[in-house]
Amino acid sequence: MKIVFMGTPEFAVPSLRAIVEAGFEVAAVVTNQDEPQGRGLKVQPPAVKVAAGELGLPLIQTPSVKEPSFVQRLREIAPDVIVVVAFRILPREVFTISKLGTFNLHASLLPRYRGAAPINWAVVNGERETGVTTFFLDEHMDTGNIILRKSTLIGEDETAGELSSRLSSLGAEAVVETLNLINYNRVILSEQDDSLACKAPKISKEDCLIDWKRSAREIHNFIRGFSPEPGAFSFMNGKMVKMFRSGLTGVVARAEAGTLFIDDGRLSVACADEMLEVRELQLEGKKRLNARDFVRGARIEPGTQLSTARN
Repeated sequence: MKIVFMGTPEFAVPSLRAIVEAGFEVAAVVTNQDEPQGRGLKVQPPAVKVAAGELGLPLIQTPSVKEPSFVQRLREIAPDVIVVVAFRILPREVFTISKLGTFNLHASLLPRYRGAAPINWAVVNGERETGVTTFFLDEHMDTGNIILRKSTLIGEDETAGELSSRLSSLGAEAVVETLNLINYNRVILSEQDDSLACKAPKISKEDCLIDWKRSAREIHNFIRGFSPEPGAFSFMNGKMVKMFRSGLTGVVARAEAGTLFIDDGRLSVACADEMLEVRELQLEGKKRLNARDFVRGARIEPGTQLSTARN
């Protein structure tokens, strides 16, 4: 069975490696072009490109999946299956090239959390369970017929980054299992129930602003849902401060929402109902620190307020 793999970020790498380790023929790996990244904007290759090079696989980097030369090259390869993991939206002329279908690995239990950021929004919304789904592509976003789903519980303090790593590994298992089902003609499809669907749109900076008037649990989920990227944030003394880890205390808040408290190196914030401990954070222009080191260097005055505006 001849496969074309399409993916870009680190999340897709375990799936590519698992396909190769399972003995499937990967005729080509398609990924994005090298792009400037980080503070220095140094041009870096996508994680999938690096992995493809290590595995000795043919690589295709294209600026557009609609480009005629790219579409023609896929037709010449004539794949049996196209596997998509964290890539772009494919036009019909591309996903219909494969003889046995094109399937996508999505990081949620579809039809829940359709969209670009399913892991983040599942954590932000306080879900206790999530998983991965493989499904055949159609013309709409994440709506195709489901091949299989694998579920996992979400830890109470688990960040989106940590969950993404686990789902990446779980997804690799699902991809190989899906390929085997297709290979042996054992696929049993199930339609998605649109009435159960919810969206997981791309995250904007505005989405990540913390509202301290919400409950401690909601803010805890909010912080870990956007950790490590793009980072939930607030403002302190006119500077942005990003927060990456927090913990529920169960202690009733007896101060205005957003008020900071320091006790023996611990940093906590008053929320609408309870105090929330902040364990890792980063002041604008500074390094990411644990709370104890942050408190030592920040010189926070008693009664300091966190706010939703810089001034």
